[in-house]
Amino acid sequence: MAVSGRTIVDAQAHLWKAESDDWKWVPGRKPQLPEPFTIEKLLPLMDEAGVDRVVIVPPSWPGDRNDYAIEAARRYPNRFAIMGRIPLDPASAALLPKWKEQPGMKGLRFTFMREQAALLTGGSADWVWPAAEKAGLPVMFFAPGNIPKFSVIAERHPALPLIIDHMSLTAEIAAEGRIAAAIDEVVKLAKHPNVSVKVSSAPNFSREAYPFRDMTEHIERCFDAFGPRRCYWGTDLTNSMPKATYRQRITQFTEELKFLSEEDKDWVMGKAILARLDWA
Repeated sequence: MAVSGRTIVDAQAHLWKAESDDWKWVPGRKPQLPEPFTIEKLLPLMDEAGVDRVVIVPPSWPGDRNDYAIEAARRYPNRFAIMGRIPLDPASAALLPKWKEQPGMKGLRFTFMREQAALLTGGSADWVWPAAEKAGLPVMFFAPGNIPKFSVIAERHPALPLIIDHMSLTAEIAAEGRIAAAIDEVVKLAKHPNVSVKVSSAPNFSREAYPFRDMTEHIERCFDAFGPRRCYWGTDLTNSMPKATYRQRITQFTEELKFLSEEDKDWVMGKAILARLDWA
């Protein structure tokens, strides 16, 4: 546990091994770093920074597989949990009733951007919301530019925890000066009590050096809309490694965001995501 007594939980990090004959990557997909980011690389960084736990989001380039994340959770059950990948195929519905029986598995994570956005409009993903709701599985989703579509989903499935990834921002949205407009759409979903937001990966969207003050107003807007129990700190560490140390990503929130009370920080930095994922 961190020196302050506060439990620090990173709501998103990727782990991956090197590509091999039994670990083929999706053709054309490239990892975020030239070298594998393994369990053995992440654990010392966590310990040095004071991060108690990490939610592993398996990356896209190995495809819809969770085995390395499961290995991490099996070896270190008190440090790692998983929001797993699954093919958006109706046949996958049969897997959901027993999904949480896998080591560390807490829910599902989907990406709806670029060509994948069509899954939201073509009906291919319609089966997953009632199936996840019935199975009691929280869903993290990354859908920049497609946030309004989730208002209806949230309303139709009030018992389904829906978690917006990275404030629905991308580096492209930031570079084009469209962050405020994207946050406009995110905060509209706060009216649904089953929707929450990862105020994560902030350094990746900043045009400044630490402490990334140009992101403060956007984080504060999310916090004001969703409150401390529905906002989750996270890093997406491998997507912006050169921009900040692991410790700086923590202190951006614990030392620089003056609108957060100490109790708010307890929730945003760990308690809230543990509660939402039922991770004891």
